[in-house]
Amino acid sequence: MSKFTIPDKVLYVCTGSKCGKRGGKDMYKLARSYAKHYHGDSEIEVIETECTDRCKFAPVCSIQPGNTWLSEYKAKDVLKLMDLIP
Repeated sequence: MSKFTIPDKVLYVCTGSKCGKRGGKDMYKLARSYAKHYHGDSEIEVIETECTDRCKFAPVCSIQPGNTWLSEYKAKDVLKLMDLIP
């Protein structure tokens, strides 16, 4: 059995129908690239999720730990959050 790395933080980006159209898909790609370039493989992981059932607040994302949610965000808000939460 091989070991896998458990990240310090996980960013969940909704790319469901409404979120995807309102920037979720682009945010997912940007966040993955940012995490890989600035944080390495073990510090933060970015995961694409389907609908979170919060469509009226699209786009939405969540970062764990801390149960922090962003709605109707701009890319700079998410990238700042990725750097701030320990």
